[in-house]
Amino acid sequence: QVQPVESGGGLVQAGGSLRLSCVISSRQFSIISMAWYRQAPGNQRELVARIGAGGSTNYASSVKGRFIISRNNAEKMVYLQMHNLKPEDTAVYYCNSAPNTAWTWGQGAQVTVSS
Repeated sequence: QVQPVESGGGLVQAGGSLRLSCVISSRQFSIISMAWYRQAPGNQRELVARIGAGGSTNYASSVKGRFIISRNNAEKMVYLQMHNLKPEDTAVYYCNSAPNTAWTWGQGAQVTVSS
């Protein structure tokens, strides 16, 4: 069963940066739009950033200008570079396909931003 594996989370002070990575062992990876999602305690999971198979990107307004999503099709990896982190970015971050999630959710990467 294909399941994304996220890594790179951690504790950072407000204004800091983190880079998340995700690997997915799917043969269809290169033709699928991918996204990073996050879920904060008590909140629903939300889409943060999306990258199409051709590399086009979209961002939630709350992270636009601070986060950058990228992908490496040869390595079947998707990344999320996060800058100028804010306490409200604290959440568990997940990767999956978009707009429909094709795979079981992974364990995610915890990102905690202290003020």
